[in-house]
Amino acid sequence: MRGRASGPSPLSGAAGRLWRTLGAAFVILVFVPPLLLLVSGSLTEPGLPPSPTPQLVPDPVSGTGYRQAVEIGGLLRASVNSVLVAVVAVPLSVLVASLAGFALARLAPRTTATVVAASLVALMVPATALLVPRFAIFRALGLTDTLVPLIAPALLGTSPLYVLVYYLAFRALPADLYDACLVEDLSPMRTWWRVALPLVRPVTAALTALTFVLTWSNFLDPLIYVYGRDLFTLPLALRSLSVLDPTNFPVFLAGAVLATAPALLVFVLAQRRFLHHDDPTGRDR
Repeated sequence: MRGRASGPSPLSGAAGRLWRTLGAAFVILVFVPPLLLLVSGSLTEPGLPPSPTPQLVPDPVSGTGYRQAVEIGGLLRASVNSVLVAVVAVPLSVLVASLAGFALARLAPRTTATVVAASLVALMVPATALLVPRFAIFRALGLTDTLVPLIAPALLGTSPLYVLVYYLAFRALPADLYDACLVEDLSPMRTWWRVALPLVRPVTAALTALTFVLTWSNFLDPLIYVYGRDLFTLPLALRSLSVLDPTNFPVFLAGAVLATAPALLVFVLAQRRFLHHDDPTGRDR
């Protein structure tokens, strides 16, 4: 006989809240002090010698560093390029990874094992080992000195890891759910879009945030494929600011603040999905 399903115990809910609180406290202790010093340094007047000790509130407070960072480093144009790459690459990467993960979860077990093993092997290959063949391909296609090489990896889901994460998420859904979709004569695409994908929203939020951060902070690929300053992304623009005189360190820190703020904003928007999500039975966890 099938036993009655029991809801989550108060102890498990309290333990989950405790762990989330401890995790949030750890993140605050580790990341907030450096961010405060970063913002504080960016508000220091450029041209002054660095303070021998860190100052939380500089004297005087100045926003000149931000103006010079935009003017000298070309951060406005670089921000537009980075936004363009992220707006195209992030949704495309998540879309491809979710489709591949769903297909992998619905394959025969033997085929799935083979594909998962191949994906794990691909994860072991250093990314730097692919730079030369990728550069040769893009150069032969005449795509160097464009933003296309920065977006192209999204066509493969960016990383096999994303596909495997979606595979595990879709595989964790009840088998009866997929059987009910077959009874309702739903196609695989409609099952993926209307049933499976909404139930793994926390995974989508996490991978979206991770993909955005990796795309936004990507330095190596633009360094290899982009030559014209008009196509610089934010990491390349920040590199040009890093060679300034040491007394102009507020300019570089101001550029770092401008480059870091969008990534923090994405994590703030996604954090609700990290901590609070709906379970397939309709209860909030």
